Amino acid sequence: MRKAYPLLFPVILIFSALSVSAQEKSPVMSEAYYKAWNDSLQNAIDSNIEKYRKGDAEVILENVKPGSMVTVEQVSSDFLFGSNIFLYDQLDTPEKNQKYKDAFGELFNAATIAFYWKTLEPEKGKIRFTADSPYEYRRPATDPVVEFCESKGISMKGHAIIYGIRSWGHPTWMPEDRKVMEKEFEKHIKDLADHYKDRVQDWDVVNECYDQANRGMMPDDYTFKAFKWAEKYFPPTVKFNTNECDMHWGPTKRYTEIARNLIDRGARVDYAGVQMHIFNPREATQIAEGTDDGRLSPDRLWATMEELKNIERSIFISEVTVSAPEDTPKGLEIQKVLATNLYRLWFSHPSVAGITWWNLVDGGAAPGEPSISGLFDKNMNKKPAYEALDQLINHDWRTNLTFKAPKDGKISWRGFKGNYKITYKDKKGKSVTLDYHVD
Repeated sequence: MRKAYPLLFPVILIFSALSVSAQEKSPVMSEAYYKAWNDSLQNAIDSNIEKYRKGDAEVILENVKPGSMVTVEQVSSDFLFGSNIFLYDQLDTPEKNQKYKDAFGELFNAATIAFYWKTLEPEKGKIRFTADSPYEYRRPATDPVVEFCESKGISMKGHAIIYGIRSWGHPTWMPEDRKVMEKEFEKHIKDLADHYKDRVQDWDVVNECYDQANRGMMPDDYTFKAFKWAEKYFPPTVKFNTNECDMHWGPTKRYTEIARNLIDRGARVDYAGVQMHIFNPREATQIAEGTDDGRLSPDRLWATMEELKNIERSIFISEVTVSAPEDTPKGLEIQKVLATNLYRLWFSHPSVAGITWWNLVDGGAAPGEPSISGLFDKNMNKKPAYEALDQLINHDWRTNLTFKAPKDGKISWRGFKGNYKITYKDKKGKSVTLDYHVD
């Protein structure tokens, strides 16, 4: 039996003229699926997006020519839409690698960079920063990736400084001694801070520490110490995240307690990351059919975000996997519909600050993860899910307007939060460009 959760968006019961018409239903999805993702819910999502993702703007255009055309173009979004960038320059042709890179800037304004200690420093003292470092699959040398992101204006997150699961995080040379290990942890954090300073904007300081008792020896109280060392060595502008928990677990208070404990003891935790992985293609089929167990129903997902809101920090949907059930037109359509509704729901929650798709290319996932969960197929062709997210990110959630300049030069609008470019002609016919931020 499915557990009942509180009504979504309880304050939005009467929909304004901003509400959209009934959603277009895909024939690959069941009536049971659309009963959960119904028109009332979709209208509530739209209302929340209008309320929380937009801001009001008013600008005086100095010396503008009355009646002339004014263009208002949104050039960037404050919300972070990202992907991991683990296959940077690791595809089998230059053309594929270029398409991979183009997604950062065309679709994504954020990237999660692989800093897994196990492969970053496989030999003690020899850190794989530089381009001439030994090859590691899905773990490209970090300097070229950071330089690429800087060149494209992509926001970066380092993932992860310390990993609670030792099989993923620890170099093989790590000693089996808590006290010695603690010194190595501090040195590792200092090495990263000394090398990158403030160039990488965000770091997952600790990843997946939730069930540490069953994950092997670690230094005592290492989660708290790691955050304090990060604060000690990184510049104050760098943001620190904790990343944990899959949304399948529901609105568990355990993660909230871990994060609040760190904060209450004086650790600087700026964001809380939460994951959502539909790794099993069969689960995607069951959700489409309405025969799943309801763990990823919209009301349960919302309840999870509401629980995480109690951390009193912004939330990042830090790792998203939506596997297609099968590599067929029907399977790809199911992936598209699932991704679209999940992104819309998350984007509508006021505490969420970013969403990161986990594996961008089919076949590029870690062992045990699905091979058809990318937004590109293996030949770097865009899948329907890519096109759907592009429609949301670059069209539905962007504001671009034109005005006829009024006599007093005052224009106003309500638009998605981010940076804008305003272009108009002055009374002498000279083109003028202004930068403006809507928040």
